[in-house]
Amino acid sequence: MEDRTQDGRKFRMLNVVDEFTRECLAIRVGRQLRAADVNDVLSDLFVLRGVPGHVRSDNGPEFAATAGKSWIRGVGARTAFIEPGSPWENGYVESFNGKLHDELLNAEVFNTLAEAKVLIEQWRRHYNTVRPHSSLNYRPPAPEVVLTHLGMPSHRQSAPASAQFLPMRH
Repeated sequence: MEDRTQDGRKFRMLNVVDEFTRECLAIRVGRQLRAADVNDVLSDLFVLRGVPGHVRSDNGPEFAATAGKSWIRGVGARTAFIEPGSPWENGYVESFNGKLHDELLNAEVFNTLAEAKVLIEQWRRHYNTVRPHSSLNYRPPAPEVVLTHLGMPSHRQSAPASAQFLPMRH
């Protein structure tokens, strides 16, 4: 995705969404994004969450680069590219992109790139932990967990039975 700061300069966003949980795992914001940026984001996620079976993406140069494809295969994942002009093949990310656009990008004027990074990350956390998702029975994909004095989780929101809770680090 792309947007602009108030001075008219373009910035790009790399959005990573888990197709199973619908959680937005990361949004990398930068004036330009290269294959190395994609690999950096994915490597951090793979360390934290494990290597997925596949990585679905469009055929943008940051994904289609030989080094990027080789790196993804090298860590044990497969690539699943969508056909150009076929956004329905990547429905979860396209839905996420629409919500990001409607709920944040259309409503904000970003004065600087740093401000955009902060506000986009705040929105991503809200999207994951508070915002209801109709596809998840109006629950967030990664509800915030608060540990009580007894060490037992106290969920601020009800969560799907299949959800796995890990303490959030701030």
